[in-house]
Amino acid sequence: MVRSGSGVGSVALGWSMHNRAFQVSCVALLALSALHLVVTLVYYLDIHVYTVQMVRRIGGFLAPEPLTTFATHHTAAPNFTAAPNFTAAPAGTSPPRPLQPCPETSPRLVGPLRIEFSQSINLEEVRQSNLLVQGGGRFTPSECTAVQKVAIIIPFRNREEHLKYWLYYLHPILQRQQLDYGVYVINQHGEETFNRAKLLNVGFVEALKEYDYNCFVFSDVDLIPMDDRNIYKCYSQPRHLAVSMDKFGFRLPYRQYFGGISALSREQHERINGFPNDYWGWGGEDDDIYNRIAFKGMGISRPDGVIGKCRMIVHQRDQKNEPNPQRFDRIARTRQTMQSDGLNSLKYKVLQVKKYPLYTLIDVDIGGPGRPPS
Repeated sequence: MVRSGSGVGSVALGWSMHNRAFQVSCVALLALSALHLVVTLVYYLDIHVYTVQMVRRIGGFLAPEPLTTFATHHTAAPNFTAAPNFTAAPAGTSPPRPLQPCPETSPRLVGPLRIEFSQSINLEEVRQSNLLVQGGGRFTPSECTAVQKVAIIIPFRNREEHLKYWLYYLHPILQRQQLDYGVYVINQHGEETFNRAKLLNVGFVEALKEYDYNCFVFSDVDLIPMDDRNIYKCYSQPRHLAVSMDKFGFRLPYRQYFGGISALSREQHERINGFPNDYWGWGGEDDDIYNRIAFKGMGISRPDGVIGKCRMIVHQRDQKNEPNPQRFDRIARTRQTMQSDGLNSLKYKVLQVKKYPLYTLIDVDIGGPGRPPS
């Protein structure tokens, strides 16, 4: 019985030890599994965080930050059914860059020109070849900002054919010179004796009513420059542009000569009280203007004789423009008369203003010798 009991006890003891070993093994297996799970989770989370960081770093180079990141900025679940509260930025257009000032010397100049008066001129063809010129003879360069605003004043009466040549040649020249300019033809109405200087004063006043010009070129309608480097603009001193005309053998007839084409700034013109109004007929007013400039302490600037060449359209002297018999006496008294005869005594009446494609025509009554405008 003892053996028998001992056998049963041994078996029980064996089973007990086996169960204990099995339990230890299970606990160890569970612990190992838990450890593996923890290591896996830690590894996965670390890789995820690293990956997110890398994506954000790379995304910073490739794309802007997202407008909204719900996972990090909201604790409550976002409402995807609601319309997103995004305000689209306006499609911003960069403001146009301001134009640079035009260069002192235009790169478009070509130099000496061939000037001929044998061909007939069609104004419609002239207009078609100068499409950038706006109504009234206005032009502004599109590639740069002109330093000066130039009004070109032409005294006029019964010179339609000459005006056609002037428009044909001068518009391309003035555009190549990159000027902000306007052309004003001042027509003396009626049959009174012609008064060039007074018409120039009228042009000065009337042009300023339209635009803030700061330079004025006063030009006879029958004079064409032979070189586009002869710039129609103003300088620190009054400028004489018709230096050497074919009429005078391409020489300056005398040192004080200031006729044909001249340029004065607004300040210079006002400083001399404009031009004299009382020179009726041909001659004398240019010398009076020269005296006014000298008496105000200014000098005359000129281009050289080559650049300053001009051609004159050959024509007969106009009727009602005979030589002025009083011119020499008036020139001698410029110092006394310039303070009272000029812009401050100018009287005229505008009868009509017409805006043609290539110029502005201002028809005026300036009166006559001893007769005020009616």
